[in-house]
Amino acid sequence: MKKLLLAAVSLVVLLAAIVIIRTLMFTPPEHEATNTITHAPDADVLAGHLAEAIQFPTISRQDPDAGDVAAFDGFIAWFEATYPAAHTAMNRTLIADHTILLEWRGRDTSARPVLLTAHYDVVPVIPGTEDQWEQPPYAGIIADGYVWGRGALDDKGAIIAMMEAATMLLERGFQPQQTVYFSFGHDEEIGGRVGAASVVEYLRERDIQLAWSLDEGSFVLDGLIPGLDKPVAMINVAEKGYVTIDIVASATGGHSSMPPGDTAVTTLAAALVKLRDAPVPGGLDGVSGEAYSSLARHMPFTQRMAFANQWLFGGMIEGMLTRLPAGNAMLRTTTAPTMLSASIKENVLPITATATVNFRLHPRDTVDSVVAHVENAIGADNIEVIARRGNNASPVASTTSAGFEAMVAATHAVFGEVAIAPGLTVAGTDSKHYALVADDAYRFHPFVLGPDDITTIHGTNEKVSIANLVYATDFYIELLSSLERYTAP
Repeated sequence: MKKLLLAAVSLVVLLAAIVIIRTLMFTPPEHEATNTITHAPDADVLAGHLAEAIQFPTISRQDPDAGDVAAFDGFIAWFEATYPAAHTAMNRTLIADHTILLEWRGRDTSARPVLLTAHYDVVPVIPGTEDQWEQPPYAGIIADGYVWGRGALDDKGAIIAMMEAATMLLERGFQPQQTVYFSFGHDEEIGGRVGAASVVEYLRERDIQLAWSLDEGSFVLDGLIPGLDKPVAMINVAEKGYVTIDIVASATGGHSSMPPGDTAVTTLAAALVKLRDAPVPGGLDGVSGEAYSSLARHMPFTQRMAFANQWLFGGMIEGMLTRLPAGNAMLRTTTAPTMLSASIKENVLPITATATVNFRLHPRDTVDSVVAHVENAIGADNIEVIARRGNNASPVASTTSAGFEAMVAATHAVFGEVAIAPGLTVAGTDSKHYALVADDAYRFHPFVLGPDDITTIHGTNEKVSIANLVYATDFYIELLSSLERYTAP
């Protein structure tokens, strides 16, 4: 008995030693410590130019033909007049009439080019909510250290920062090591199927393969990651796919005064409950695992211990993350019923009842595998599953490429001691198109955002701080200046 007890104690001690040693070794990667830099861009110029850009209501509506073409034409004319140095030094092409493509020739024509991209179309302001804005959404007001208006964060602020960075570099006589393209899309908010897709075709026709591209995505997140007391720069290396599925329940119609035990509506409701109770399987593998592993290295000892020893605590970690909407979205393909339709009249039993369900596809899944999952989860003969439209997730970009290293270096140079982690974009960007002509497609906005800022994207009181415009301009100057050190063969 004593021998068994001694063996058990020895096993526990050994297990504890393994857990502690693995935790102590689970630390952030070292980087060369440097003081943060600024290239001293003119904050008033940055704010003024963004304010002017916001005053063009370049709204993308669900019906592409319902937009105000004059606003897009006006923005393009303003853009050319505002950045004459860039238009002199770069070749400009209008793609599909309204997407702006700039080509800045590099010194080394044998080096593969890179692409910086953003979009200048914006989502509408919800009708009837205009009076909830502290500043009119299209007035471009500068107040309280912010530029206010629709598009400030998503995504005209990035365009201004990129172009101010390029202008400052041109004034210094700078020419990039490799050719740099800038693509500023006009229909990203409705999928980029005309603008960005046409840019891709333009590059393909000229046999141009990009070393990497950088688009909007995540931010420098401050106070948004539980367990971390420092900001986190999420450089997203992939983007979720998208599929919308109609679930159609059929039944005998008739008068509501004599309902059967089950109607199309109750059958559909039961199907939705089954779907809720059978989420698409997730896990801490692939890009999800790499993201959380990178973040956990900066966490306090207890959290680090759990992530450093997933062989022991993996199930507990997944359970905790699944209960958080943001954590769940990183782990798996998400399931979101969004629309319902059934009878045309309150006293008529419907012949069919339809639920529209939106899925955001994790890179491990495909449109076909999600459709099969839905069919298996519901498993009813009187239910039809119809995939309306969708696309698979993007390829996962490298975290060891020259492009990623350049972005990490520029982030540390501008933002200092932030945690840097690869991430997964859970919404859609134009990078789903650009990834087709880039070895690696990244998604990162060099703005510092807190909990109150995130809710304004596509929401009320969208604004960006002038300090963030300075940060972003510094970031793009650092990134472009470093191409010679981080040039892919």
